[in-house]
Amino acid sequence: MSKLVAPHGGGELNSLLLPEVEREAERKRAENLKKVPMTSRETSDVLMFAMGAYTPLSGFMGEADWRGVCADMKMADGLFWPIPITLSASRELADSIDLEEEVALTDGETGEIMAVMQISEKYSIDKAFECEHVYRTTDDEHPGVQKVMAQADINLAGPVSVLSEGEYPEKYKGLYYSCAESRALFSKKGWARVAAFQTRNPMHRSHEHLAKIAVEVTDGVFIHQVLGKLKPGDIPAEVRTEAIQAMIDNYFVDGTVVQAGYPIEMRYGGPREALLHALIRQNFGCSHLIVGRDHAGVGDYYGPFDAQHIFDTLWDGALETQALKIDITFYCKKCYGMATAKTCPHGSEERISISGTKQRAMLSAGEDIPAEFSRPEVVSVLQKYYASLK
Repeated sequence: MSKLVAPHGGGELNSLLLPEVEREAERKRAENLKKVPMTSRETSDVLMFAMGAYTPLSGFMGEADWRGVCADMKMADGLFWPIPITLSASRELADSIDLEEEVALTDGETGEIMAVMQISEKYSIDKAFECEHVYRTTDDEHPGVQKVMAQADINLAGPVSVLSEGEYPEKYKGLYYSCAESRALFSKKGWARVAAFQTRNPMHRSHEHLAKIAVEVTDGVFIHQVLGKLKPGDIPAEVRTEAIQAMIDNYFVDGTVVQAGYPIEMRYGGPREALLHALIRQNFGCSHLIVGRDHAGVGDYYGPFDAQHIFDTLWDGALETQALKIDITFYCKKCYGMATAKTCPHGSEERISISGTKQRAMLSAGEDIPAEFSRPEVVSVLQKYYASLK
């Protein structure tokens, strides 16, 4: 009997990836279906369906679920869900598709058939309504708002059968775990309480400190990095993986950390996205999600701890995975080490504030990275990458 948290919804994992023996025949059949090209975000969502990460969803959301999720973070049946998972198509294409018709969902960049979907519903949405509720803004400078506003006119809903995970399983072998695989790994290690650490950056000293706090209070940490589309200037996953592994190998006790990745595309939804990240990690088997300063935020749209506070607004039973809330971390010159405002009594003049943005700027400029900022083994990997860009 597993001691891990149950998948979201309390049932079994719901991976929408078709068994391998059935995929080839289904791909051939899908060639003759109408093609619906997907954005990178929608393709990413199909990959999340395949992993079981969006359990218990069976496909893209219909109108009642979309509206309930936006307004109240509840699907039509009352299930907690913080951000809508939807698929859009042009009005012309949507009009050509009948209800109950099957269509082939294709990667809009490569043209590969990723999934087959049976259309149960077609509907239009109020995009501003979605942005106001999910992102707390309709400012078109916000990258999440931009994506919603750029969606086509009609949303298509219905169950999905995934035929391909693209390049991910092969390209990220040893890093790409499905929800069932991560749960099996945690159980094999004897872990029951697992803290997930979400990152899209190489880990600097503040990140390391957060993970080590989590190691102290759980059985192990799941460093779970974003492999989906990133913002311009972000460090590629291959480099990030090498840098994170250098830190794990040199500064963590063996057997306390697992590094992995998943293909989500960031929405930069701040508090709501923190909740989605926790829900997803529940499906991966994690009891906690580390939530530090400005989790999944962008610019000044959210307060530094809004993503922590939103967990306190949930109703009983909404979500099993809990936020491991940790204060802003920094290096204190007087303490001679990493600390937070809860553990360090010294003033701001003694504190070295650490951020990925600042570190990237220093690396781009060819500046030395202080030991208080990042471990030398990590810096070496990053310097090699930045030198290759010149």
